Amino acid sequence: MPKVELHHHIEGAAPPAFVRGLAQEKGLDLSNIFDAQGAYDYADFLQFLDIYEQAVRPLTSPEDYARLTRAVLEEAAEENVVYLETFVSPAFCGGGDVAAWKEYLHAIREAANGLPEVVLKVVVTAVRHFGPDAAKRSAVCAQESVGDFVVGFGMGGDENAGEVRDFTYAFDAAREAGLHLTNHAGEWAGPLSVRDSIEHLKVERIGHGVRAIEDPKLVEYLAASGVVLEVCPQSNVSLGVYPSTAAHPIAKLREAGVRVTVSTDDPPFFHTDMTHEYMELARAFGWGLEEARALNRAAAEAAFCDAGTRADLIKRLEKTDA
Repeated sequence: MPKVELHHHIEGAAPPAFVRGLAQEKGLDLSNIFDAQGAYDYADFLQFLDIYEQAVRPLTSPEDYARLTRAVLEEAAEENVVYLETFVSPAFCGGGDVAAWKEYLHAIREAANGLPEVVLKVVVTAVRHFGPDAAKRSAVCAQESVGDFVVGFGMGGDENAGEVRDFTYAFDAAREAGLHLTNHAGEWAGPLSVRDSIEHLKVERIGHGVRAIEDPKLVEYLAASGVVLEVCPQSNVSLGVYPSTAAHPIAKLREAGVRVTVSTDDPPFFHTDMTHEYMELARAFGWGLEEARALNRAAAEAAFCDAGTRADLIKRLEKTDA
C-alpha cells in the first residue's frame, strides 16, 4: 500500500549504522549513544533529545546530508512511502546562516532527485529549546528558500522550553513568506499547548497533539476546524506518553471527527517504520485496509505540497484502492 508521511525528522531517521560509520570516518567516539545491540540508547524524552543532538554531530557538511537523504529515502522506498515531508533545521544545517543553509538544502534536494519514487518536501524547523532568537534565524532561512521543495515551517524540541507566544515572530515571518505552518504540541505539555499553538502561531497542523483528548472542548474544536494532527503512535509509546498502542487516543480522536494522520517521527529511535505503525494500529484497534487507506488519504489532503502534486498523489492512492 502506498503511504504518505507528514511528521518525520531527517536526522532522527538516520540509521544507527549510518551514524556510527560517519562518526568513525571523522574520528568521533559516539559509542555512548548506542546500546549493546547497536540501537540508540535513551531512558526518557530529555535524554532522547540529547542522544538525537549527539547523533547529529557527524553531520557537518552538505555532502553528509546528501548521504543521509539517500539512506533515509532508500528505507522509505522499501516501505512504499510515496510522499514524505521531513523536518530539517537550519540550526543543524549551517548554524542558521542563510548562505550555508542553501548549500545544505541544495545537497538534500539533489540527493532526493536521485530517488524519484519518493516525493520529498522540506518543512524548515526551529528547535524550541534553542530559543526564540534561533527560531527567528530559522524563519529567515525559510523565507529565503520557500518554493516547491521547501513548503512549510514548524518547531520541534522540548515542548516545555519557553512559552508558545515567544515564537510568534518566527511563525508570522514564515506565514508572510507563504509557508504552511505546523508545531509540535500536545505531547508533553498537555492540551493547553495545542490551544496556544493554534491561537498564537496560527498553525494548520499540530505535530502529535494527542493530549488534546484530555480537553473535550478542544477535541470538538479540532473536529470542527479541520486542524490536522500528525500522530506518531509508536513514538508516543516508546517515550512513555502512553503505556501501549491500545491505550493511545488516536482511535478516540478519529471517532470524534478529528483529522488524524500516521507518521513515524524518528523511526530508528522508536524501532518502527510506516508498515509497523499500521500493523500495530490493526492489532490494537482492529483497523484494516479501509482505515489505513483513509488515513493515507487524510495525509495526502493535509500535505503542504502544491495542488498539482496533491492531485497526482491522490490519484496514485485511488488507483491502488481500485
